[in-house]
Amino acid sequence: MINAHILGVEKMGTAKYCIVGGGPAGLSMARSLKARGIPFDVIERHKDVGGIWDMENPGSPMYASAHFISSKYLSNYADFPMPEEYPDYPSNQQILAYHRSFAKEFGLYEHIQFQTAVKSITQSGEKWEVTLSTGEKRIYEGVICASGITWSPNRPKLEGEENFKGKIIHSVSYKDSESFKDKRVLVVGAGNSGCDIACDAAFASQKAFISVRRGYHFIPKHILGQPADVFGDGAHWIPNWFSQLILGFVLRILVGDLRKVGLPKPDHKLFETHPIINDQLIHYLRHGDIIAKPDIQKLEENEVVFKDGTREKIDLIVLATGYHWAIPYMDTKYFEWKNGRPELYLTLFNRKYKNLFALGYMETDGGAYKMFDEMANLIASYIDAKRKQDPSSQKFDQLIEKDFPLLNGGIKYLNTGRHSVYVNQVAYKQYRSKVQKKMGWPEIKSGQFQRSKIGSV
Repeated sequence: MINAHILGVEKMGTAKYCIVGGGPAGLSMARSLKARGIPFDVIERHKDVGGIWDMENPGSPMYASAHFISSKYLSNYADFPMPEEYPDYPSNQQILAYHRSFAKEFGLYEHIQFQTAVKSITQSGEKWEVTLSTGEKRIYEGVICASGITWSPNRPKLEGEENFKGKIIHSVSYKDSESFKDKRVLVVGAGNSGCDIACDAAFASQKAFISVRRGYHFIPKHILGQPADVFGDGAHWIPNWFSQLILGFVLRILVGDLRKVGLPKPDHKLFETHPIINDQLIHYLRHGDIIAKPDIQKLEENEVVFKDGTREKIDLIVLATGYHWAIPYMDTKYFEWKNGRPELYLTLFNRKYKNLFALGYMETDGGAYKMFDEMANLIASYIDAKRKQDPSSQKFDQLIEKDFPLLNGGIKYLNTGRHSVYVNQVAYKQYRSKVQKKMGWPEIKSGQFQRSKIGSV
């Protein structure tokens, strides 16, 4: 049956692609394929689109107070701005509604199979066999993994935790501040989620603490009345080293010396780690509603002992310690993993399997959704060139195999797993655009995704 199906598909020239995941990356990829008339299915394990933005999805890291870390102005999909009535930094519910409106506007729902998980994907000749939770097996021309990077919590073991009588949770389990009532709460980690959760604890708990291993640069959400990313977007023509110098000076004036509120001095330059965009944490630290503490040394029955020798009675520890990246439905042999991250050409193209892609397996210093559109357009351009046997696809194959560009924009990122696939937004865009131009593949143009221009597939 499968072989007959394959032959029929090939004869008609309608070989399908499988997109795993109906979150932001998967939706962007679906629209790009649909716009080019490339047949596809989206397999989504939950009941609707939105991925991590739907708090009802088991395993979602979303919490009630979460807001968009980028502003609405620079983080929208092409040809689909966020509603004018949205605030500069929309809430998680507004972002979820935005994704669902996007899927409806561009007719993506009809291509999505909901409440179906991908159990495994294995190579079948030159194609891929996709086994679903329903027991069904399908053969696809190619696969785009777009299932996200924040589903598998990194849960470090703390010395002495077996004797600790309080509760320890990972931030993926945190949903609202009600869980902090009448408790002494310690948040471990000062990433953007950790800072948000610590701020919830500041007003909802009996006493709140935040433990940090290193110092970070904090960027206010607004600079001179503009969202921080809008303010920075106007300076992309300035070399990164100069931006580090000038904005670093501005931040020292606006934010001040954070050692005065108990945070350590950063051991790196601005932009050498993922930026912390937060005003509230500094506010609460300055008012004593949160107390900054160093790294944890060990846990005792009712107390946490810190590396500076101080100790605090703690009822609840929230580990905001990030996530392991995983593609659990594929054997690790299909991707080359380095520092816990898949090594891909332009963070998209598998160097060994030319019909296996990943979208969203990167981190950057700017809004992701515009980048997702541009990345999805590049993948779709390559697939389209392959289908049409255009010589550009063979030229691009050579780049996939041999091209290893530096996409850091001259910034020396910290040597951590998180930053091993971190890309500078401007450097990435410039390099991707240069490659695309060499291939003769068009950039996204305003208006090309109008609903009337996207037919049925």
